[in-house]
Amino acid sequence: MAISSLHLFCRVIDNFGDIGVCWRLARQLAAEYQLAVTLWVDDLASFHRICRAIDPALPQQAAGAVSVRHWSDPFPDIAAQQVPDLVIEGFGCRLPASYLDAMAARAVKPVWINLEYLSAEPWVDGCHRLPSPHPSLPLTKYFFFPGFTAGTGGLLRERELDAMRSAFAADPGAVPAFLAQLGVAHARPDRILTLFCYPQAGVADFFSLLQGEDADTLCLVAEGVASEAVRAFMDAPAQAGARRTKANLTLQVIPFLEQPDYDRLLWCAEMNLVRGEDSFVRALWAERALLWQLYPQEEQAHCVKLDAFLARYNKDLPPGLATALAGVMRGWNGAGIEHAPWQQLWTPAAQQALRLHARRWAAQLRENGDLAAKLMRFAQESC
Repeated sequence: MAISSLHLFCRVIDNFGDIGVCWRLARQLAAEYQLAVTLWVDDLASFHRICRAIDPALPQQAAGAVSVRHWSDPFPDIAAQQVPDLVIEGFGCRLPASYLDAMAARAVKPVWINLEYLSAEPWVDGCHRLPSPHPSLPLTKYFFFPGFTAGTGGLLRERELDAMRSAFAADPGAVPAFLAQLGVAHARPDRILTLFCYPQAGVADFFSLLQGEDADTLCLVAEGVASEAVRAFMDAPAQAGARRTKANLTLQVIPFLEQPDYDRLLWCAEMNLVRGEDSFVRALWAERALLWQLYPQEEQAHCVKLDAFLARYNKDLPPGLATALAGVMRGWNGAGIEHAPWQQLWTPAAQQALRLHARRWAAQLRENGDLAAKLMRFAQESC
């Protein structure tokens, strides 16, 4: 059986990460594999922030080639013949019982996949693609893990992404022209940073640190991110267009961007501070130095995931730089930034090494295959 239709379910937990991944995957599967894609989302307001075409008031609408439906309670009646060939539940979001009954009533059962969260932990390879039979229905769910090795599902990456980034980098006017669209005067600072973080990040301390650096820094932060620290720095509302310079730091608030423009923003920077999963993966493909803040979990469980990533990512860095990067990233994730060796990351030699390392690491990740391609291959094999 050829896979021609898909329902993808998403519950929004951290505002943008869950819907960011699901929306990107939905678009890619519709565009590159010509699937008839329906994306079920419970929070259309958050969806609207990253896709302006979405009307939060509409229960059913189209966004490009993707049909979008509001996942409401009670769940609408779905007949067996309306169930698609492939069903993906994003991040264990638990499908409605009535929908499971419709899946079970389908003559040819759909391929059912639970798309898991990204992790670099070693156990992921062994759990990737494992089956889980339903306890009472004739259905089997498969766990599909994104990851950093060939034995996992890989990372989301559209076919044209590398060519688009290369074309952007080859155009000397691309960066100032794009920043001008965002209302950012490109005064050629020594470095550009982007900031996308959770509220727990030590942003005020980070701003103080940058003010005391020798280099001039332009830090671009999306509206609604780190609002209290930005407001304190600006001594004004943290609204798009607000800009202020203190010592060697210029901070500017920019509009919240849709996904294609967010990619371009990452390409403009020397370093990107990102959070969660979607922006993190895009920062990896941007081939720039990065700092990752994980979604905070109880008992510092996210630090285990961070250390697993650092063990892979830092392996080929010079030992001193690897130690500095690990210290800074752990500090950014809750250990406190005041004693982290930030200055060691800002030297020209360190920045050049981090940029080269990011490029090489992205090349290694590309060899693992992209998530959409591996997911479709597995779905076809599982029919």
